[in-house]
Amino acid sequence: MLLLGKGMKAATVTDWAVKNKAILMVGVLLCAGTIYMIFDVDYEECDDQDNCLIVAFEVQDTYLIWDKNPQHLADKLSTITGMDVEIFPVTDSGAAIEAVRLGNADIAFMDGAAAWLAWEVYGLDVLAAEEKADGRVYYNATAWVKADSDMAEAYLDDDDTTDPFALMEGKNSCHTGWLKSAGMLIPMGYLIGNGYAEVVGDENEIESLRDTVYGFFSDDSSIPEGGTPYSSYKGALRCLSDGTGDVALAKDSVVNSYCTGEDRYEWCLDIDEYVMLPAFGQAPSHPAMYNSEVMDEETVIIVQEGLAKLGDDDEGREILNDLLNTDGMVVANSEDHLGTYAAAISNVPGIQAYFE
Repeated sequence: MLLLGKGMKAATVTDWAVKNKAILMVGVLLCAGTIYMIFDVDYEECDDQDNCLIVAFEVQDTYLIWDKNPQHLADKLSTITGMDVEIFPVTDSGAAIEAVRLGNADIAFMDGAAAWLAWEVYGLDVLAAEEKADGRVYYNATAWVKADSDMAEAYLDDDDTTDPFALMEGKNSCHTGWLKSAGMLIPMGYLIGNGYAEVVGDENEIESLRDTVYGFFSDDSSIPEGGTPYSSYKGALRCLSDGTGDVALAKDSVVNSYCTGEDRYEWCLDIDEYVMLPAFGQAPSHPAMYNSEVMDEETVIIVQEGLAKLGDDDEGREILNDLLNTDGMVVANSEDHLGTYAAAISNVPGIQAYFE
């Protein structure tokens, strides 16, 4: 089920559906006095069971936007591979893992943390990985600070006795969200593993991570909920830029993404006012996962080549950008793609118990 956000008129949706020739089932749900439109995205079994690919895809309310509908991906993959491709809607990454593990779906797209769990705990494998604009299949988890901060000075002074990471203690940190790879798991795994931060609470409980963050940084650190002004990479950088925080934990490309060019945000500082500290570690791009006990080698190759070919034309690249926020995918394997990530987050308290 897909929910249309507050404030959109039914007539607008109807016009939109007609223009796009979409086949939609529309209903009305009264919830806490608010009217929502419902779009049904049903899973249909493949007509050709012997030549079938089922893709687990996380259901989001953005599916009401035609460009964001995963059926585009299924149709394009079907054209490329010659397989009957169907979308299997799931509610979250845990359900995606279960769908692939149990054979209800053949592949699933998921973020780095979920992929690590799928590989480490449930034995799923990486099939392909998103490619960044610079050709990488990873990004660096880094700390951004202001150029006039003591952390920036310690990093730039060519003095080995001054440690910018040690100076983070007691500062207000800006995280991208709770249990996010670059904004939480990798930096905290690094700080704990290298003796800067001590685990506060039970080492087997994930909530100890929150206490550890506040214990090392400050009680005023920002661990935002999704959709709030300081959430995501953009929000963490904004938190640093407007003076709410002292250090933004994000990825290496965050300043270039939001504070350069004509589309830079009004809260951005001048570029030379930001300093990026050495990377905590590498976060893998979002991979496609599969179950090697279910999918045979011949099919694996067909699907890998199909995913890689999505970026060969404008239509495929547009679909990848709309649905996966990438220009292309490349063939990958679990060890190369997730190995360093596993080491980076292994010191986070309760991480494996939480994901299990």
